[in-house]
Amino acid sequence: MKHLSIGIGVAAAALLASPALAETTYVTADRMLDVESGRYVAAPLITIEDGKIVAVSSGASPEGANVIDLSGHTLMPGLIDMHVHLDGRPEYGGYSGLQFSDRFWSVIGAANARNMLHAGFTTVRNLGASDYNVVGLDQAIEAGWVEGPRIVGAAHALGATGGHCDQTFLPPSFDAKSPAVGDSPDELRKRVREQRKYGAEVIKACATGGVFSRNTAPGIQQLTLEELTAIADEAHFWGLKAAAHAHGAAGIKAAIRAGFDTIEHASYADDEAIKLAKERGTFFSMDIFNTEYTLSQGAANGVLEENLNKERELSQAQRDNFRSAHKAGVRMVFASDAGVMPHEDVGGQFRVMVEYGMTPAEAYRAATVNAAEALGQAGKVGVIKPGAWADMIAVDGDPLNDVSQMTDVDAVIKGGVRVK
Repeated sequence: MKHLSIGIGVAAAALLASPALAETTYVTADRMLDVESGRYVAAPLITIEDGKIVAVSSGASPEGANVIDLSGHTLMPGLIDMHVHLDGRPEYGGYSGLQFSDRFWSVIGAANARNMLHAGFTTVRNLGASDYNVVGLDQAIEAGWVEGPRIVGAAHALGATGGHCDQTFLPPSFDAKSPAVGDSPDELRKRVREQRKYGAEVIKACATGGVFSRNTAPGIQQLTLEELTAIADEAHFWGLKAAAHAHGAAGIKAAIRAGFDTIEHASYADDEAIKLAKERGTFFSMDIFNTEYTLSQGAANGVLEENLNKERELSQAQRDNFRSAHKAGVRMVFASDAGVMPHEDVGGQFRVMVEYGMTPAEAYRAATVNAAEALGQAGKVGVIKPGAWADMIAVDGDPLNDVSQMTDVDAVIKGGVRVK
C-alpha cells in the first residue's frame, strides 16, 4: 500500500503542471465560509481555469461540466502555516538525528510536505532548513515530482556566532557552524545576499536565543539593533520579507524597530513590545500549540533536559502574551513550528488559539487573509476570489462553532486539482 499511495500522490502532483488544467473545473458545496466577513455563503459555485479562480457565484454547475462536488460540506480557503520546518521530525530530538545521513532529511521533507498538504495547509512558510533541502523540495513540488503545498522558504536562518541559529551541539573539534552566521552589519548583509542567491524567498534571523539550541537563553538578545536593521534593510532591498525569531522582550522590540515584518514566537512580549507591534503593523507569529507535544513526548524523543526546561519556563508566558497581543489588536498569523511537533497534527492549534482569546473566525483569518498579507501574497492565496490560486479545503461540520473540524479536513484542492 505504501507504493500505491506514493504513486497516487505523484500522479496528483503531476496534474498540477499538466496542460489539462486549461479545462474549466467547477467546485460546488453546501456552503462556503467567507473568512473576511466570517459569514457563510450558500450553494457556492467556484469556476476554475488554469489552476486559478475566475469566478465565484452561486447555483448549479453547467450540465456535463467537470465538477468537484463537495455536497454536505463547508468550503474554506486553503490554510497557510507561517512557520514550519519541513526537513525535520520531532521524533529525532537532541543528538538522535546524527544517526542518519545528510540526505535523509531531504526525503523526510517530501513526506512532511505531503502530510501538511493533506492536513489542509496549501501554503507554508519554511523558516530555516539545512543544506538548502527545502529549496530543492519546493522545486520538486513545482515541477510535479512530489506532492506538497506552495512553499515560501528561508533557506538557512541568519544568526550570531554561537547563537540560536548557529550549530551549538558539537564540540570544537568538529568545527561545526552554520553557513549563515555573521557578526557585523556588513557580514549579515552578505548572508542575506547569499541566501537569496541560492533560493531564499524570505529571510529569517535569530534576534534572541531559543529553546532547541545549547548554551542560548530564549530571553537574551543575540543580534544588535544595527545588525538587525542591516538584515531587514537588505531583505527589503531585494524585495523579500524578513522574519525575526525573538522570544525575549528586548529582542522583540529591537526587531520591530529594525523593520522586520513578522516576529516569530514573541514569547516574552511585554506591554511596550505589544504597543510597538501594533503601532508599526508588525505581525506576531506565535506557536502556542507545540508545547503540548514537546512536554509530553520530548524526553522519549531524545530532547535534552536543558531544552525541556526552557520550554517549561516559557510556554505559559507565550500563551498568556498571545492573549494580550490579540486583545491589544496586534496583527496575528497562524504559526505551528511544525518539525518541533508532527506536521500532520498542526490543525490542532486552532483549538488553543480560541482557548486563548480568538473567535474561530479570527483564528481562520490568521491562517488565511492575515497570513497572505504577511507573505506579500494578498489576493493570491488564503481567499476564494477571482484571481487567487484555486486552493481550498472542505469540512463536513460547522467550523465557526467547532474548530475541531480543522484537525481532519475531508477534502483538499490545490490549484484546481483535488489532492485529498
